[in-house]
Amino acid sequence: MAEKAKGEERDGVALTNLDQELFEGAGATKRDLVDYLDAVSDRILPALRDRPLSVIRLLRGQDKFMQKNLPKYTPDWVPRTAVWAEASHREVTYALCNDRRTLLWFGNQRAIEYHPALMLAGDHHPTHLIMDLDPPEGHDVEAGFRKAVQAARLVRAALQEIKMDGAVKTSGSKGVHVFVPLDGKADPEQVAAATRAVAARAERLDPALATTAFIREDRHGKVFLDATRSGGATVVAAYSPRVRPGVPVSFPVAWDDLDDVGPADFTVHTAPGLLDGTADPWTAAMPAPQALDEGLIEEGRTIPVARVQAMHEGKRRAKARREAG
Repeated sequence: MAEKAKGEERDGVALTNLDQELFEGAGATKRDLVDYLDAVSDRILPALRDRPLSVIRLLRGQDKFMQKNLPKYTPDWVPRTAVWAEASHREVTYALCNDRRTLLWFGNQRAIEYHPALMLAGDHHPTHLIMDLDPPEGHDVEAGFRKAVQAARLVRAALQEIKMDGAVKTSGSKGVHVFVPLDGKADPEQVAAATRAVAARAERLDPALATTAFIREDRHGKVFLDATRSGGATVVAAYSPRVRPGVPVSFPVAWDDLDDVGPADFTVHTAPGLLDGTADPWTAAMPAPQALDEGLIEEGRTIPVARVQAMHEGKRRAKARREAG
């Protein structure tokens, strides 16, 4: 159910229960969340505009959950689009967070994380090739982040070998994301194949640091080069808060500055002060849209899809354990 209004209003949105803590250990209230979203609205909205949006909400006394389908009480003025979900064989009505008013409404709904689709509504061409660098388990946040930064540079080196480049941001959690803008001509299968090829090339540059192993037990303390962010997947938007202690945010960082920052540097409290009056560092860091290298696509098609390969390998190992036992 939507929260009852308590009288405070912003851009026509009734804001409620603003002094409640977002979640245990957040170190931030709902007011802090709404104020942050308002302060960065002109930065985050370009990353969300015209993209079917999934959000992670956290209501008082409940566990966090991802919301895709808009609830029935959503105001009529919230832009939306219908997308057919093949897995559930139904039409899902996603929000399009195209304006400040909609963003404030989501903040009032305790939507903390913002995960836009990789394609614009009504289009079937991914706008970016994306690599998610996931630090190894067993490291503290800072040490894991340092390793993820090293792996991001491997990805960049692999891209530069084929005269491509991307921008980098913190994930808002422990790792980093590399975004490579595309010219809008490649379909999801081509982008997925190219992403697998980039990951494989980066792994070959330093196999002691990075791995493409999808099964956790096969990573052996290495950074996971997650090449699965394609097609119907989502990735947390630049400037989106995360459901983590301190409410960190995903924040763009210049390649040359990666060694001087940590994930805790960017939170709902600190990030607005790091943005100057006009320039958007995420937009400024993003190279011009690029065409996918045909050789990269063909190479990627020879690499098994990670989730499918992991599923078959999991079944094989389970069978081996049963036979051994």
